[in-house]
Amino acid sequence: MSQFLQVMLSGLATGSIYALVAIGFTLVWQAAQTVNFAQGEFVMLPAFFVLAAMKLLGMPFWSALLLGLAISLLVLGLLFKKLIVEPILPHGGITLIIATMALGILLKESVKEFYSAEAQPFPSLFPARHLDFHGAVLSLQDIFNLVLCLAIVVSLTLFLNRTRTGRCMQATAQNPAVAEILGVNVKRMILYTFLINAGLAAIASFLITPVYLAKFSNGESLGLIAFIAAIVGGFNQIRGALVGGLLIGVLDNLTATYVTAEYRAALPLVLLIAVILVRPQGLLGTKEGRAV
Repeated sequence: MSQFLQVMLSGLATGSIYALVAIGFTLVWQAAQTVNFAQGEFVMLPAFFVLAAMKLLGMPFWSALLLGLAISLLVLGLLFKKLIVEPILPHGGITLIIATMALGILLKESVKEFYSAEAQPFPSLFPARHLDFHGAVLSLQDIFNLVLCLAIVVSLTLFLNRTRTGRCMQATAQNPAVAEILGVNVKRMILYTFLINAGLAAIASFLITPVYLAKFSNGESLGLIAFIAAIVGGFNQIRGALVGGLLIGVLDNLTATYVTAEYRAALPLVLLIAVILVRPQGLLGTKEGRAV
């Protein structure tokens, strides 16, 4: 029983980080009706912003963390929208999807070329201590990661549902033409969405990199798992992305512990196929109509 509690907590903690990245997929889809296939690299990059600030500028960790967050909002939020999404989106969603794939490759190879191809240690935000709970050794880092991620998701949900700006963002996502007629500043709402996505990616980076180390290739696996989590939960629902991320995190840990670790990488794909066959819109997703 004690081992089961440890496995469940670790899976929920990792899954909650997947959920943050998956929510980013959902937000970009709602804002631009496209999939950002550079999302994994968006999670990989902020950790290197922090390491560069510490190494090159000699900044202490927490100051470098704030600077890394600010640069992430600028580069992965504002500049991504202004320089890539806005010019390419009028040419069609497929063109933008291809552009995000190219962007992901560019970011990955740039980090490899200009920083390091070797894995780099990254300081943890929380103390690396453990709690003994009825025989189960629970990691404080896992507990804090889970609590922080859930708090962020709850705060984001309340912001979208309870504030004027949040409701304007939802109106823009549902029908930008009608929202603009009603006086909503559609461009500003879309910008807010991209900034939130950049912030979520940066926070996910700061939480997961201490475990996986800072590597230029981190984005490949993180992006794929988060993408699958978003589809499994429901690509048009934030709560669906949360459920999908938690589910994959828990099932991955349970499979590796009680079955085999050899095929754990295939588990998200198996889950994806099963959900698509049974419920194509995802576990909590809703069907969408498209004009053709």
